[in-house]
Amino acid sequence: MAETTTTDSVVIPEPVTTYDDGGRKQPPPEKAADVRRRTLVIVSFWLIVLCLGLPIWWQTTTIYRAKLPLDEMLDWADGRACRPVFPLRISVEANDLQHQEAQNLVRLTQHALDDLNDFAGHHLRLQLASSGRPSETTAETDEDDTSALTIRLVQGDSTASALHPHSPVLDITYPPNSIPTQTSSSSALASYIATQLRSTFAEEQAIISYLLSTTSSFPAEQRPQGLTPEAADALAKRTTRSLRYSPTYHLTFSLFTGGHLPSSWDIEAAVAEFMKPVLDILTPIHNFTIDTQIQLYATPGVQSQVLNKEDLSSFVNAAEWPLSPSIGGAPTVNFIVYIGNQTIGLPTAEQAGSDGATATSQSWLVPQWGTVYLLPLPEDKAHVSASTLKQPLLTFTSHLLSLLGTPQSGSLPLRLSTLSRIRSADLLLRASSTLGSLARLSLALPSISIPSSVADGVSKTMSHLRLACDTLGTPGALYHARVAEEEAERAFFEKSMVGQLYFPDEHKIAVYLPLLGPVGVPLVMGLLNELKAWRKRRREAVDNGKAKKET
Repeated sequence: MAETTTTDSVVIPEPVTTYDDGGRKQPPPEKAADVRRRTLVIVSFWLIVLCLGLPIWWQTTTIYRAKLPLDEMLDWADGRACRPVFPLRISVEANDLQHQEAQNLVRLTQHALDDLNDFAGHHLRLQLASSGRPSETTAETDEDDTSALTIRLVQGDSTASALHPHSPVLDITYPPNSIPTQTSSSSALASYIATQLRSTFAEEQAIISYLLSTTSSFPAEQRPQGLTPEAADALAKRTTRSLRYSPTYHLTFSLFTGGHLPSSWDIEAAVAEFMKPVLDILTPIHNFTIDTQIQLYATPGVQSQVLNKEDLSSFVNAAEWPLSPSIGGAPTVNFIVYIGNQTIGLPTAEQAGSDGATATSQSWLVPQWGTVYLLPLPEDKAHVSASTLKQPLLTFTSHLLSLLGTPQSGSLPLRLSTLSRIRSADLLLRASSTLGSLARLSLALPSISIPSSVADGVSKTMSHLRLACDTLGTPGALYHARVAEEEAERAFFEKSMVGQLYFPDEHKIAVYLPLLGPVGVPLVMGLLNELKAWRKRRREAVDNGKAKKET
């Protein structure tokens, strides 16, 4: 008997093909699980981008900006935080007078001095040297016991004054009958002393007035207006000629000759004898390093015997005369002795002789560079002695003081103390101006980096500026002003901050687009497509719901 086998057949439904209104074939409907899976994939990518990628990008690309005291910095730059005032103590020695007479004379002189003083930057305070206490009309004494000037009153036949050449001492002689009585409200001797004091510090007042009138770190309405155009022009030329302040200068002494002789010189002995004393006096303000060199067969740029003013600029040929470079970053001051028979012609009416001949000179000063001295010597002289170098070294010393911005009037110690106060004011104003520039730069460029070192430098600058402002007129003010200027310059020219100035926003866009474009476009397009599909499904669900309600 044959067996009958029954096989069950599985019927696979054919996919339903749908068409749109235009007769185009549509893809088969997606399963809910596939739609949910695709949505989760897109959401996961965006969650990784938003929750992980963006925070990492933000953290690694955010520009650090340390907090700066911008308001205080602008106050310093605009002159509201400090007004340069120099309280100078004047010591009065009157050994020939009774204490009450001397006190009365100091009081009347102080009154006369206050009436004459038209410059608010100077407060000259008179004080009797014997008492050690300030006069009745003066404020409290400075913390520094050193006086800017000492007045020695000595009886004589007439009233006269003389400034001591080697110390800050003003000798004043007076007749005995010129001493004012206790009931006098004025005195000719007191007025004379006040006039001499005003004359002694007139150049310092003019220089400080010029600094305040030309700086942007002082309000225009508070700047001194007493300088004449001629005085301002003369001070501008001196400022242009002077070197920028530096705590250390490198002095290079060079001997140039057109042949093989002379081949040696006693420059060390000459510097020690004729220049070292002045350098030692300048030590509280500047330090100096010295080197020397000899250059044989050095040919000047011009060959004429009498050099005109136009020839001076081409006399030193940098290609033929190799000069020593700066050492340790300090500015170099060049002092050149050229052995030759040239002279410098000065055909001006004032310097020409009575017979109309042209006056001559042996040296000239190059602004912010140094000095060239033309020294005629016999052709067979092989060695230059220290005595022969006396006049060149004295000329170099005088020109060095000019290059450093030293005032021209008064004794050397008084000129140097004046130089210290001028440099203090100059550095204080420059540091204040730099703070203002840094504050305005920070406000103008919100995307610039401000590292913590800049904030520390600003803090140190303001601290030393305050100390310098409080101690103006004393030797310590120069130190604080110098540190403040150095810290301000270091903060303003911070390398990591300056580099950001050369990366504008257009550059950032050009960097990011090639990197983010290939990644961002698929993410954005995928999100948009998914949103469209979701809206379509939702609209179809709403339509189906309405159809069911109608049926």
